[in-house]
Parts: sequence; structure tokens; C-alpha cells
Amino acid sequence: MAMEHSLPGQAVDVGPLGARLRDSQTTALLKAGQLEIMRVVLGAGKEMREHRAPGEITLQCMEGLIEVRTGGSTLSLRPGQLVLLPAKAPHSVRALEDSSALLTMCLRTV
Repeated sequence: MAMEHSLPGQAVDVGPLGARLRDSQTTALLKAGQLEIMRVVLGAGKEMREHRAPGEITLQCMEGLIEVRTGGSTLSLRPGQLVLLPAKAPHSVRALEDSSALLTMCLRTV
């Protein structure tokens, strides 16, 4: 089943999920010509294996504790922190606690 995206001009709730976190799943929030935003939900110990994105991405921790591995280094993100990763940079993401994050992807490279 394809994920439905919000429409232009439609408000989207991106706040922390709180008590709903454990029962939530990763959701596409919006997609436009060069931009896609998703809420990534990972239970404690779950991981997105190493992959690459075609364009730049940001990952902003909304709740929990997320570990981002890229280029031989590891960075822990707490709520309110974000990281920028360059286009095509290999990276993986692991939740050290039940976590949610906003993932913003540039779909086209310049």
C-alpha cells in the first residue's frame, strides 16, 4: 500500500508522538518536486541498515535517542538535535531507545 502525502497548504502535525510512539510506524508526510519529509519511527534496538540517499538529507530527533553512523563516525541525536548528511553518503540509523525523527530528503541533486 502506497503512503499518502499531505497536500500543499495542508497543516501536518510533526510534534512528538508521546504515548502513541510504541504503536506508530514510519510515515511519509509530504512529497514535492525536490523534497520529501517522513516521520521515521524505530523501536529500541531497531536499525535502518546502511544505505545512500540520492540527495542531501537531514535527520532531526523528535523523541528518544538515535545513533547515526556515517563515514566511520557515530553521532548520537537527542530530541531537538539534527544532522545534515551529504548526497550519496553511506549511513545507517539505529534507535537506542524507542524513537521518532523527521527525515527530510532532497530528491534531486544539482
